[in-house]
Amino acid sequence: MYIWFTVLAGLALVSFSFLKTCFPHLHEDCAYILTSLKLCLRLIKYKKSKPFYSVLDHFLDAVKKHPSKILLHFEGREYTYGEVDRQSNKVARALRAEARLKEGDTVALFLTNEPCFMWTWVGVAKLGCSAALLNVNIRSKSLLHCFSCCAAKVIVASKELEGALEEVLPTLREQGISVYLLSETCSIQGINTLSDKISKASDEPLPRDLRANVTIRSTALYIYTSGTTGLPKAAVVTHERIWTACLIQAICGVTSEDVFYINLPLYHSAGFVIGMIGGMERGLTIVLRRKFSASQFWDDCRKHNVTVIQYIGETMRYLCNTPVSDSEKNHRVRIAIGNGVRTDIWTEFLNRFGDIKVRELYAATEGNIGFINYTSKIGAVGRLNFVHRYFFPYTLIKFDTEKEEPVRNAAGLCIEAARGETGLLVGMVTQRSPFVGYAGNEQQTEKKRLRDVMKKGDLYFNTGDLLRVDDMNFVYFQDRVGDTFRWKGENVATSEVADILTMADCLFEANVYGVKVEGHEGRIGMAAVTLKEGEDFDSLHIYKLVVNYLPAYARPRFIRIQPCMEITGTFKLKKGKLVEEGFNPANIKDPLYFLDPEKKTYVPLTEDIYKAIARREIKL
Repeated sequence: MYIWFTVLAGLALVSFSFLKTCFPHLHEDCAYILTSLKLCLRLIKYKKSKPFYSVLDHFLDAVKKHPSKILLHFEGREYTYGEVDRQSNKVARALRAEARLKEGDTVALFLTNEPCFMWTWVGVAKLGCSAALLNVNIRSKSLLHCFSCCAAKVIVASKELEGALEEVLPTLREQGISVYLLSETCSIQGINTLSDKISKASDEPLPRDLRANVTIRSTALYIYTSGTTGLPKAAVVTHERIWTACLIQAICGVTSEDVFYINLPLYHSAGFVIGMIGGMERGLTIVLRRKFSASQFWDDCRKHNVTVIQYIGETMRYLCNTPVSDSEKNHRVRIAIGNGVRTDIWTEFLNRFGDIKVRELYAATEGNIGFINYTSKIGAVGRLNFVHRYFFPYTLIKFDTEKEEPVRNAAGLCIEAARGETGLLVGMVTQRSPFVGYAGNEQQTEKKRLRDVMKKGDLYFNTGDLLRVDDMNFVYFQDRVGDTFRWKGENVATSEVADILTMADCLFEANVYGVKVEGHEGRIGMAAVTLKEGEDFDSLHIYKLVVNYLPAYARPRFIRIQPCMEITGTFKLKKGKLVEEGFNPANIKDPLYFLDPEKKTYVPLTEDIYKAIARREIKL
């Protein structure tokens, strides 16, 4: 008997060793698949429930379960689940009385990172309304565009954004838009105060029938993403999509006992849906900060016993650039959720700050396909498995970077990229993985649809991103295609920047693109321009244009003056060679200029300036 037991134990050990060698991530794969299946069953249950069980309903259940639990820490103050719920009731009642809001209306939220963002959204949702999350960096034309394309009838803004509202107030008043400021006082005619009305409103619960017709396919949010139109596009986010995105925390192993640190802007899906709503779904405590601060980051984590953090590639790099400290591993952070971190920064981050499980994601606000690296494999944005592909079918197809279009065979179908080959990621549009599109912009919605991919009549979502899958089923992000690039964690639409530049009297054409800078994430803005005949480059006027009309992350830091533009056979401006050549004055004969924020103008880009940028002596 003992012999047989020994033999069986030996066989089990050999089998385990064999599986571990051949399938090193088997345990993680099984855990991920099991968790995903459990969450899918939850979503199916919510979809079939009558009435529809939304994230708001889940939050209200959490309020009943633990009303005194702290939901939010912010600048020395604490807010419990019960307090946030009661405050949202006051907001909802004030807006219903003042703005006559009803189910199906849209409210634009022009708010900075502060607690009122949370309870204002909850209050709006209690009225059965959708919310448009406006980027607080946009101004004038872009602000009006974002507001109008979601057909909002009300805008609620933070006090500190009063000036931005005043710029566009005449147009808003012409359109009959109700404008509210979260303040007790305001001297500008046409802007109504809201804080005083909220303070006087009742905090009694609102009847559920105010949102009786909200379904899983109803629009919950409009979140803005840059695009080739030159203006932000309002991605339609349904309640179904909110449920899917907010469960990312659950997939990453976050529990109700965790403390989640948010320093990303709440007008983006990462901070708002994955971070804030995801935290509310988990029933945990959130630490909210107005803006990211590398110097205060770990102090905040220690002060509040933070266990889960969010990041984008840039923020992780900033943390690695802070001075080395003996206490930098003295924290309780165990999970980091985000996207866009370089391999070298990822490695340095772990070496300096300890054994933190980095959960790198790949996703797009409007997309129908995403990945998560649940193994913490450095450099990968995800991992393939059959369950994920069943629920969210996708493929990588060959892509011609010169023509900027998919490669097709003689039958007119796309060609699947080989394993290890870079290809364009496309997600099949199905009932389980729909692509809803952009509000008020059918043209741009159609541009993201790709037809006749694997067979005639099929329909896919074009992510516009090039990815690669290795032999171990890990997914790696390679590059973006088309007319956008990413800088400081923000997408920049090149045509919007070009439109602003060509407002200058001296410029004839502008070709905007992103270039890499050593030691920085993403690509920084650069423009190749041509001058009108007889005109000189007016550096001061162009500086004033980009500063007045573009947020800091979208301003071209480098300008290259060319005698003429190169175009493709289809009359598109060529960017590939310009991107490769970058901004090194030693390699470029054309005149180069650098946006100098201290001198408040564009100055000639000298080799000294170039070397100072390379040494990181000049902050970009």
